[in-house]
Amino acid sequence: MVSRKSEKKKVSQICIVTVTGKDKVGIIARIANTMAKANINIIDVSQRIMEDYFVMTMAIDITEATIELEKLQAQLNKIARQMDLTITLQHENIFKMMHRV
Repeated sequence: MVSRKSEKKKVSQICIVTVTGKDKVGIIARIANTMAKANINIIDVSQRIMEDYFVMTMAIDITEATIELEKLQAQLNKIARQMDLTITLQHENIFKMMHRV
């Protein structure tokens, strides 16, 4: 009989990142690079340009993240300041409650 280590499957922890501001080159790249460096998986992304205005929502899985959410938020805040954007990070449950119709 072969003994197998029982591995507990980690429950996904999903957060939603929203980004708005004047469209410019590199917005998605900066945010995606930040996520990759923190071992955060981008599981969905939706973006639009309305005239010159950039709008994006990104679902991320932070289950395997190598940094705390506070540090991720600080990094996103830095990008927001540097690129003159508004970036918010919310847990999926909070996002859903705030956007129920």
